[in-house]
Amino acid sequence: MANFSFDVVSEYDKAEINNVFDQVQREIVTRYDFKGTPAAIEWLNEDRSGFKIIGSSDWQVDAILDIVRKKLAARSQSQKILDTTKDLVESNLKVTQEVPFVRGLDQEKAKKITKLLRDEVPKVKTQIQGEEVRVTSNSKDNLQTAINLLKSQDFDFPLSFTNYR
Repeated sequence: MANFSFDVVSEYDKAEINNVFDQVQREIVTRYDFKGTPAAIEWLNEDRSGFKIIGSSDWQVDAILDIVRKKLAARSQSQKILDTTKDLVESNLKVTQEVPFVRGLDQEKAKKITKLLRDEVPKVKTQIQGEEVRVTSNSKDNLQTAINLLKSQDFDFPLSFTNYR
């Protein structure tokens, strides 16, 4: 019998995130309630690992975050990639918030996935490989069951499935 497998990873599509960034910038420029204010969105750093949201008040930062969430949803990207736990910084009549992207599975998250699969789908084998979890089985049906189980769970991090074999 052939062995089938796939990898569970926590990634995001960089091209789609670029599109979200461009769309949010365009909407900020055209919105009437943002005219004459410092409202903007910037990349967090050169490697584009997050957004820096700038506004005149905390409600404006929240409004821009809401626009980002809507654009992510429209592009079928998980909103769980946004780490909104950083505090707002107020200075010079501006409020900024850094929103880095969540990426990669650490050991704790990987163990949570493997335990769930071991308990619910005992016919699949899991193996933690760095920042991904390899799931193998003799049956494609078991792999489909595992994927559907993982999709139905509400993890606090985004999941995607790659490397189907």
